Amino acid sequence: MDRTAFIQGLPKAELHLHIEGSLEPAMMLDLAGRNGVELPYADIAEVQAAYQFSNLQDFLDLYYAGMGVLRTASDFFALADACFRRVGADNVTHLECFVDPQAHLCRGVRFQDFMQGLNEAARQAAGRGLEVSLILCFLRHLSEREAFGTLEDAEPYHGDFIGVGLDSSELGHPPRKFRNVFAAARDLGFKLTAHAGEEGPAAYIWEALDVLGVERIDHGNRALEDDALVARLRRDQVPLTLCPLSNLKLRVVPDLRAHPLKRMLDQGLLVTVNSDDPAYFGGYVNDNFTRVAQALNLGQTELAAIAANSFKAAFQATEGPDG
Repeated sequence: MDRTAFIQGLPKAELHLHIEGSLEPAMMLDLAGRNGVELPYADIAEVQAAYQFSNLQDFLDLYYAGMGVLRTASDFFALADACFRRVGADNVTHLECFVDPQAHLCRGVRFQDFMQGLNEAARQAAGRGLEVSLILCFLRHLSEREAFGTLEDAEPYHGDFIGVGLDSSELGHPPRKFRNVFAAARDLGFKLTAHAGEEGPAAYIWEALDVLGVERIDHGNRALEDDALVARLRRDQVPLTLCPLSNLKLRVVPDLRAHPLKRMLDQGLLVTVNSDDPAYFGGYVNDNFTRVAQALNLGQTELAAIAANSFKAAFQATEGPDG
């Protein structure tokens, strides 16, 4: 069996996907026209030409501008429905999906509007065999006080979220900045995760673990710079939600052959493969599996182990490849 067919056949959980990052150029332009939003792009080619990033901040600038076209419940339903259908086509049976409420609330979009659209898309996805859980993310370039405000705003919808996360600009915004709001979220029963060690140092991963108390690390590429951290991650089997094509596009790695995934796997770390912001980075989860497998010459045993890890790492208990 060829590698691509083998990857397609593997049941998987996707644990690191930002719903706003699934906004494809065609939909961006369509919603801009429908909602009267001015964009600096005339067509799909011009949007795609803008997808050349030198770092995380370059991407975030476009990312936040692009999501400005999302205004109504039907917009969010269209976004999520298209995303969930595409995710399911990759033989993903469980999706834990990040949502950035602050990026919408600041534009005057009501919590009830985006939650209505997302929840309806998730309900329909369940009917097709894709279980969707949502994770409420705090934007780390904003203050902890604002994060507390968002957690309060989300109170009517706490039951719709399985956990909280931390994303956006990493450098200069260490996890400890959000110590108190993560403690509050933990007390409310949320699962905890945080982006750390993508562009930020290995010290940020330590902080996410020991200060925030997270159960999972999103990215974590720079963990290999610290032997003691590697030993900790291996001992506790802390999941790392790696995103190869994102790392390549944002120049976290110069080439996929330099990606740390195989070295992490060889050192006994619980690594998973995910798509991050698939519309911006060139592919959904099977594309990430295929490209990194080719670059690192991963065999079927390794690929099956990574897919199995995704179910072990899931916050919500779900059936893995063995049922």
